[in-house]
Amino acid sequence: MIRGNPCFQSKRSILFFSANVIRQNFINERRRFKGIWKSHRINKPNVKESRIVTNRIKISDSEYKERLKRAAKLVEQKGLDVLLVNSNEADFSNARYFSGYWPIFETSGVAISADGQAALLIGPESKAYAEDVSKIENIFMLKEYRESADPAYPELQTNTYRDVFRSIGLKGDKLKIGIGGYLVTTLPMLDGLRQEYPDAEIVRADDIMVELRSIKSENEILCLRESFRITEIAMDNVIKNISPGMTELQLVGLAQQAIYENGAEYEGMPMYVFSGKSTRHAISRPTHRQIREGDIIQLNLSARVDGYSCGIGTPVSLGKMSTYQKDIVEFALEAHNWTKAQLKEGVLASDIAQGYINLFKSKGKSENYLYGPCHGLGMIEVEPPWMETTSDYQLRKNMTFQIDTFVSTPDFGVRWETGAVITESGCSLLSNPLSKIHELMF
Repeated sequence: MIRGNPCFQSKRSILFFSANVIRQNFINERRRFKGIWKSHRINKPNVKESRIVTNRIKISDSEYKERLKRAAKLVEQKGLDVLLVNSNEADFSNARYFSGYWPIFETSGVAISADGQAALLIGPESKAYAEDVSKIENIFMLKEYRESADPAYPELQTNTYRDVFRSIGLKGDKLKIGIGGYLVTTLPMLDGLRQEYPDAEIVRADDIMVELRSIKSENEILCLRESFRITEIAMDNVIKNISPGMTELQLVGLAQQAIYENGAEYEGMPMYVFSGKSTRHAISRPTHRQIREGDIIQLNLSARVDGYSCGIGTPVSLGKMSTYQKDIVEFALEAHNWTKAQLKEGVLASDIAQGYINLFKSKGKSENYLYGPCHGLGMIEVEPPWMETTSDYQLRKNMTFQIDTFVSTPDFGVRWETGAVITESGCSLLSNPLSKIHELMF
């Protein structure tokens, strides 16, 4: 090339001009992106509020041992030879209650004899994991507890129910076997039991687990309080960052960030962020739907601490509510507070449930009623006992419940929800009281 060539100089000028244009376009686009990101940016949760310490809140090893002793007494009282509780990844509660073990993909079980000997039952792929985390050292791998993809494991030597029961001192064939976690016990589990013990009597024994788990220990209540504390941080973070155009799932992301940064081991339940007509769903899942001004959003957020789960529910309006919407939201809050006022040691659960229905009737809201005022709270955010018109039990000190107030209309629904511990004089809430009706202006 000849530097002085006019044709070359012209081309060089064009190239230089084009490069500047491209560069300026890039700068402008980057500024525009930063502006969009800033308008939807997640406010980092205040991790300083979290008590991140080495002595984290958890269930002690001695409490796990005490649970086995209490279970053994009930096994003997019920005339059983063995209690077999089963769990899966979603409802891990019964097996984890005794072992601290939470399965993934596979299922799990715990067998307990009348003299207190116990064994953990796991799937074929979880031996190393179970040995690292289980509070029960006596561990057996059974194909009955394999994952639902149904691998055959032809090269693997696994155990049988007979191996398990012999290890905890059970002999003979005519055993009386109580099953806890009956609704999550699978056909392969029952088939395996009947194959090894064709003469056994197999009975449902969920009542043992309800008896054990309904009244909470001091450590259990501490775990629950911590889960509510974390969830309140998540709730604040979501409400501060909501803006029209975001999706329900983006708001779930804000909540998840907050709970993990502040000490939760997992979500206590799938996070509820529903908007518009989806708020009519009593149970559902969030979607990619974009929220809009005028929407009512239902938030039900949750965190899990050492196996203990909570839920806090509150409606949020993007803009001012209509008169009809405000009437439903205020009635739901009234019903929520009415329920809280009824909770006290010695009260019959069915009386509260019937009074709750009567409240709906007296306010002309019978068509907006779906289910009773409370359900049990603990390792699972929804666990026994429920509070219904057929509930024949009395409330006892240190029982824990979710005050779950759901009101549904053809157009939208509302849920106010938090947890409470039963006391002699009433109840103690596990979170700050729910009272604020959020109407966010943009």
